[in-house]
Amino acid sequence: MKKILLLSDTHSHIDDTILKYVNQADEVWHAGDIGDLVVTDTIKKLKPLRAVYGNIDDAKARMEFPLNNRFSCENVSVWITHIGGYPGKYNPVIKEEMAQNPPKIFICGHSHILKVMFDKKNNLLHMNPGAAGKSGFHKVRTMLRFVIDDDKIKDLEIIEIGAK
Repeated sequence: MKKILLLSDTHSHIDDTILKYVNQADEVWHAGDIGDLVVTDTIKKLKPLRAVYGNIDDAKARMEFPLNNRFSCENVSVWITHIGGYPGKYNPVIKEEMAQNPPKIFICGHSHILKVMFDKKNNLLHMNPGAAGKSGFHKVRTMLRFVIDDDKIKDLEIIEIGAK
């Protein structure tokens, strides 16, 4: 069983509230637009981190993190990317690979809009944690946390960090 904290779009922002939730997790997943690598370096000192780079991330971030991160956690296949789209409106490159090899969880960021929905066509859970940072049009900073237990995804919670 693993407790996961999922965040995205920090845009160089990390604070004590985010770190409080990092400390409660077994692993932290970041869906891109990290900004300053101080964010991921700080998280990595506390917990294992899986991340991807986003469209605002510089060459250093792109050297450290992939565009797509596919892995298994417990017995759940996961795919994290920054700009992925949504069920019925996936990025064309993603749509093609998704049809051939869908994960059980597909995670993206970019929109700053928290959204969790089941994709019936691809039989997967789509997650976007919204934005944990202070840059962007969103009004409330958000993250997600959940548990992966063997092949089950459970105890999903929305974390509202507060106004930006």
